[in-house]
Amino acid sequence: MNPGIAVSIAAIGIFCLTLGLSYPLLALILDSMGISTGMIGLNAAMTPLGIIVSSPFMPSLARRFGAWRLCVSSLCMAAVILFLLAVFRDVTVWFLLRFLLGVVNTGIFITSETWINQLATPRIRGRIIGLYTTVAAAGFALGPLAIAMIGSQGWLPFLVGVVGILLALPLVASARAHLPDFNGSEKASTFSFFLMAPLLLLAVAFAALFDQVMISLLPIYSLRHGLAESTASYLLMVLIFGNVLLQIPIGWLADRISRKNLLCYLAFGTVAGCIFLVWLIEGSIFIWPMLFVWGAVAFGTYTVAMVELGDRFSGTLLLAGNSAFGIMWGIGGIIGPSIAGTAMDLLGPEGLPITVGVLFGMLGVFSVLMPLDQRH
Repeated sequence: MNPGIAVSIAAIGIFCLTLGLSYPLLALILDSMGISTGMIGLNAAMTPLGIIVSSPFMPSLARRFGAWRLCVSSLCMAAVILFLLAVFRDVTVWFLLRFLLGVVNTGIFITSETWINQLATPRIRGRIIGLYTTVAAAGFALGPLAIAMIGSQGWLPFLVGVVGILLALPLVASARAHLPDFNGSEKASTFSFFLMAPLLLLAVAFAALFDQVMISLLPIYSLRHGLAESTASYLLMVLIFGNVLLQIPIGWLADRISRKNLLCYLAFGTVAGCIFLVWLIEGSIFIWPMLFVWGAVAFGTYTVAMVELGDRFSGTLLLAGNSAFGIMWGIGGIIGPSIAGTAMDLLGPEGLPITVGVLFGMLGVFSVLMPLDQRH
C-alpha cells in the first residue's frame, strides 16, 4: 500500500477515536450541569454546522497554502479547541468552540479523503475506501468505549483526546513526501460539483442521515417497543460493529460490479431493513444479524460514493468533490434526527423506519433514473 494512503488512514483512525470520545463526553458533562436535552442537541449541532459553512472554502485554502499545511494546521487547532473545551466549561462558549471544531474537522477529513482517493490504484480503489471507512467507523465506535473506561470527570478524558490528536501529527509529517498537494492554478468550485454528481451527493447525505438517526433514536425506538435499556444499547452496538466489519466487502464489490447497480442494491436493501426492523424488534433473535448487516448496507452508500468520486474526478476537482461531500454530510447529520424525531412524535415509534425507508427508497429510485456523473 502507498505510504501516503497508509498514513492518511491511520491518522484519520486516531482522529476519529478522539471525535468518538468527545461527543458523548461533552453530552455527559452538559447533562451533569443541568442543561436541557434540547440545548445539548443544539450545542452538538454546531459541529456539523461548522462543517457545512467551512466546506466550500477548503479547496481554495488547500490551493493557497497546500493540502499538507491545511491538514497539519487543522490537527493542531483541533487539539487546541479540545483543550479550550476543558478550560471553559460553559455552554455558551461551547457553541463557538464546537462550531470551530466542525471547521477544523472539515480541513482534516477533506484533505485526508482526497489524498486517499487520489493515491488509490483504480483496480483496488473500492477495497482501499472500504478499509478507510472501516478504520474511521472503528475509531468512532471505540471513542465511547474509552469514556466507559476512564469516565467523564476531570481533565483526563480531555487530555486523552488531545494526546490522540497529537499522535496523528508525526504520522502526517513523516509522509509529507508521499502526499499530493493541490496548490496549482487550476480552480474548481464546490457548488459547481452539485450539478456534476448529484446522485453521489444524495448518497452521502442519506448515509449521514442514517448514521445520526440510528445513534440518536434507535435506542429510543427500542425502549418504546418495551426492550430494556441495556438491550437497546446492545442493539446499537451490533449495528455499529456490522458497519465497521462489512465496509471492506462492500468496497470489494465496488471493484467488481457496476457501482450504479450496487448503490441501487444498497438503497433498496436499507428499505428492506426498515421493514424487517418493524417485524423483528419485539423479541425475535433474528434482529441481531439483521442489524449487523443493515448498518453496513446503509452506510455502504457512502463507501460507494467515495469510490466513484475517486474514479471519475482527480486533482482540484476531486478536492471540490470532497468539499461538497462534507456539506452534504453536515446537512444529512443535522436534518436526519429532526425529521425522524418529528415522525416518531406524529406516527409513534414506527416513524423512524418509515422515515429511513422512504428516503432510501427515493435514493434507490434516483440511482435507477440518474447517471452517476452528469458530465456524461
